[in-house]
Amino acid sequence: MYKIFILLILSLFMLTARSQEFVCNVEVSSQQIQGSDRRIYETMKNAIYEFMNNRNWTNYNFKYNERIECSILINITERPSPDYFRCDMTLALRRPVFNSSYNSVLFNYIDKDIDIEYIENQPLDFSVGMFSSNLTSILAYYAYVMLGLDFDSFMLNGGNPYYEAALNIVNTAQNTSYSGWKSAENTRNRFWLLENLTNPSYAGFRSFYYEYHLKGLDVMYEFPEKGRQTILGTLEYLQEIKQSRPGLLFLQIIADSKRDELVNIFSDGIATEKTAAVKILNEIDPANAMTYQKILQK
Repeated sequence: MYKIFILLILSLFMLTARSQEFVCNVEVSSQQIQGSDRRIYETMKNAIYEFMNNRNWTNYNFKYNERIECSILINITERPSPDYFRCDMTLALRRPVFNSSYNSVLFNYIDKDIDIEYIENQPLDFSVGMFSSNLTSILAYYAYVMLGLDFDSFMLNGGNPYYEAALNIVNTAQNTSYSGWKSAENTRNRFWLLENLTNPSYAGFRSFYYEYHLKGLDVMYEFPEKGRQTILGTLEYLQEIKQSRPGLLFLQIIADSKRDELVNIFSDGIATEKTAAVKILNEIDPANAMTYQKILQK
């Protein structure tokens, strides 16, 4: 009886411990780096895993099955010194679709402009409003961006508080020497990614995320025609943004994240839907026009 009681207590503890927001898979690749000191990459991986998965990023108590699925791959390209690394980071964020086992990709992006310092076994510290390290600032920035996108997919503009938190991180990084944070560097970095998401002129991005997922994908199990028609309508948000600002970073991120999914969705549509979808998609993402032709071929 005592053993059963202990098992119940442990089970409750495990459920509580797993109430954080993310289920984040982390990998660190060091194939391009020579040397025998390989253990540091494993400890880096474990430290990032703990940082992403064991923090409370919101005020919500997520249930175990509500946690947000994402993945982070850090590819180390250079190691100028024992504690200094140059790398790129691939991030992917997924969202379950109602009444199905399918997960839709919300965000798929490679940040190629990352320099980090990591001392083995040193805790990864992060405090809102302070710049502790480039590594933790980047991780926290993307954690908040991914939270914002996930919340946006369930409620119109639901991601506002998380984009504000990400903006706070961008602001604290302005006086550092690290690249990727400043508007003057280029138009395809962390500053501009967030700017694209929060600029009222591009509010169509947020409307797209909400209607595409909640009113489109989530109803397709019961009403596939209705869901597909809604998704077709959401493409007009992206079309309008493309016509006014064709080079926006986040427009390309959406195209890269949704391309295969959109081909699958509209391949089962009626002829008029297929034609309309291909026309808009070719305008939004002209470099991949051949991919969208698959919609018409089925």
